[in-house]
Amino acid sequence: MPEEGVQLTPKSELLTAQEIITLARLFVKEGVEKIRLTGGEPLIRPDVVDIVGQLNKLEGLKTIAITTNGINLARLLPRLKEAGVNAVNISLDTLVPAKYEFVVRRKGFHKVMEGIHKATELGYRPVKVNCVVMRGFNEDELLGFVEFTKDLPLDVRFIEYMPFDGNKWNFKKMVSYKEMLDTIKQRWPELEKLPCEASSTAKSYKVPHFQGQISFITSMSEHFCGSCNRLRITADGNLKVCLFGSSEVSLRDHLRSGASQEELVEIIGAAVSRKKKQHAGMFNISQMKNRPMILIGG
Repeated sequence: MPEEGVQLTPKSELLTAQEIITLARLFVKEGVEKIRLTGGEPLIRPDVVDIVGQLNKLEGLKTIAITTNGINLARLLPRLKEAGVNAVNISLDTLVPAKYEFVVRRKGFHKVMEGIHKATELGYRPVKVNCVVMRGFNEDELLGFVEFTKDLPLDVRFIEYMPFDGNKWNFKKMVSYKEMLDTIKQRWPELEKLPCEASSTAKSYKVPHFQGQISFITSMSEHFCGSCNRLRITADGNLKVCLFGSSEVSLRDHLRSGASQEELVEIIGAAVSRKKKQHAGMFNISQMKNRPMILIGG
């Protein structure tokens, strides 16, 4: 969380639950099999369980996932699982409570840990833990995070520090995948690489005999744009075909102006066709305007 906070988006500009379902139905009809509710923080929406329940009724949708900061997860996860959530990612950049409070500007470390354990108790396999690695902040915790996978069915995903508005990105703060891997292999030379799908954004490894595994998201040092098959819709209804793209198309505005399903499919198709083979590179995208999240206001 930036020191100065973030600007809240008026509720009237956000997609309603029905608009979310309308767009989801359209994407699923066109072949999308997995939908992830992320953010910002999806669990602050009071209607999130209802949205999941409606998504779960879409024929052809195989996976409903959430990415959350974990604060409200332990309380909501039993209902979310019943509604249809079958994959969980939890963002956690440190295992030190004092550091946690510094980076998120609030207490709640114990609630996040409670959420992780609740997810494993409810049978999620694996529970994915997203950790953005930053030099001078948490690169000294790499081994601790790997150790975290010893007795729990976790997939700790180390994410290279990426440029977004407000995070004061600096190349010197970025710890590359290869540097992280070298550090971990010094402690666990027996670390083994796991097979992955062609469209996967992660490179996965496992310490033999550990319950869980680790992965690396190499967006900066080894981009995976060519195999990325993801589309993103922001909370205020903008379609982004690339996480690092500044180009956005408002599906909300077209929806509210009465666009037909055929027109929406055409608009989406045109946006996807403009997707570039790769992003502009870490130094160029650090200079670009790029919204990392939309928070709800009002």
